[in-house]
Amino acid sequence: MLTGIRKMQMMEEPMPRIKKENEVLIRMKTVGVCGSDIHYYTQGKIGSQVVEYPFAVGHEGAGIVEKTGKKVTKVKPGDRIAIEPAMPCFECDQCRAGRHNTCLRLRFLGCPGQASGCLSEFIVMPESSCLPIPDSMSFDEAAISEPLAIGLYAVKQAGAVKQANAAILGFGPIGMSVMLCLKAFGAGSVFVSEKITERIKMAQKSGADLTGNPDNENIITTALQTVKQGFDVVFECCGKQEAIDQAVELVKPGGKIMIVGIPEFEFWSFKADKIRRNEITIMNVRRQNHCAEEAIKLIADKKTDVSNMPTHRFKFENTREAFEMVAGYEDGVMKAMIDF
Repeated sequence: MLTGIRKMQMMEEPMPRIKKENEVLIRMKTVGVCGSDIHYYTQGKIGSQVVEYPFAVGHEGAGIVEKTGKKVTKVKPGDRIAIEPAMPCFECDQCRAGRHNTCLRLRFLGCPGQASGCLSEFIVMPESSCLPIPDSMSFDEAAISEPLAIGLYAVKQAGAVKQANAAILGFGPIGMSVMLCLKAFGAGSVFVSEKITERIKMAQKSGADLTGNPDNENIITTALQTVKQGFDVVFECCGKQEAIDQAVELVKPGGKIMIVGIPEFEFWSFKADKIRRNEITIMNVRRQNHCAEEAIKLIADKKTDVSNMPTHRFKFENTREAFEMVAGYEDGVMKAMIDF
């Protein structure tokens, strides 16, 4: 549990119990450390969502069904599952419109004020959040299907991407998920901008057509030398103002800027003259919607390969070390996995 800014400790809690007939008791097997977990660890908040200590984070998880409520039919004890962290109400106007990701009463694993996270030996989730995985899929792949689903949703929200030229600014796990989905959907040239050398190498290994480091070069000049007309779509995946400024310069007239990254500040700013004259569309991406099972299928059918994403492993009792590594971008970490 988080106990303060950059503070974390193991705590004993009562075994969680199934209270509703549609609930499932899950024995956790692995959890991926997400950038949003790190925001809570280092800042104690994301925007208006403020941690009240002690609090357990974690939402990228996979495990084994231990026990089920009486009305559960989708899974049974012993089943291997990926966990969908979002728990919408399915009743509000957003849910009725199919927008479960903006549910007015949404509960989300590891989100302050909503639900305790999955950095726990056992958790209880509704049946709708339990997604069976094939025997061929590892628990790592199952957990990583969660960030992959965000990348998939971002790509789908961008519209037609087949043969489209795309730029990705920030190549952490979400940037990598976006690129893997772009490639799976037949995108054209994909440019990746990243400051960390190891991640640039990862982007090249994973299929990026062109890469650049904004600390060492003018990435706008580098990218536009290859894609002279500008990019059909630019994905901002690092939550930095400088990336938004670069996106405005990289996107072609009539193109789209997809804001996927989570900033630590309160306001974005845009060059009004440029986005007005070029009629640029700016779209925010909120987690994912109706893409979790498709992300699992992409992995299971070998249409995308997430095996390069986990770079470091930690035992459950060493979770704080994992958080410190990810927070400091140490040792070329891409995705740290917590094993139970």
